[in-house]
Amino acid sequence: MTDTPTPADPKTVQIDIVSDVMCPWCIVGYKQLEQALATVGAGAFIRWHPFELNPEMAAEGQNLTEHIAEKYGATAAQSAENRKRLIDLGQELGFEFNFTPDSRIVNTFAAHQLLDWAQSGGLQHPLKMALFEAHFTLARDVSDKDILVDLAASVGLDRDAARGVLDSGSHAQATRERQEFWTSRGVSGVPSMVFDGRYLLTGAQGAENYAQMLVKVLSEKAAA
Repeated sequence: MTDTPTPADPKTVQIDIVSDVMCPWCIVGYKQLEQALATVGAGAFIRWHPFELNPEMAAEGQNLTEHIAEKYGATAAQSAENRKRLIDLGQELGFEFNFTPDSRIVNTFAAHQLLDWAQSGGLQHPLKMALFEAHFTLARDVSDKDILVDLAASVGLDRDAARGVLDSGSHAQATRERQEFWTSRGVSGVPSMVFDGRYLLTGAQGAENYAQMLVKVLSEKAAA
């Protein structure tokens, strides 16, 4: 997995992933993609793109169960069933979901800004993985600037520079523009993965479907 493009490599596929850190199906879909890449024996140039599931979320966030009930009309029992399904899926895929009665949804605009900045340093992908783990496994508040700076530093990004990005909002406009780019092209749900700039798969499609898409793209590259 790399943040650095290698277009000359016939076994490397460019994959653009539109996602939000709050979306459990985004990390499920990515882990399924990871399995597919291993099965096919392909490499990937991954670029993550912003999508805010809850752009109006208040700074203090909201209890997850309350949020799901308000937004989707799910009962507490349905919410618990969905969480168990995710926990089981995570175990199969090597990712740990730790849901509690106190789990919260938070605003992710600052996290998306940091990811936008991290791409230029080639560390966007490890930062995205660190954010997923922080939110779903460790129950850390990924809207908190101090926590975001810690996560940036943990993957090798400069701590002071990361804080400067968040304090200045220097990547706020670029982040908004990237979101608008994808929504203007019909992306309305996440994860949305674009393979080789041409083929869109939305939702966590499963390792088998991702593998089929990878084989298709690699075959077309080989024939070109």
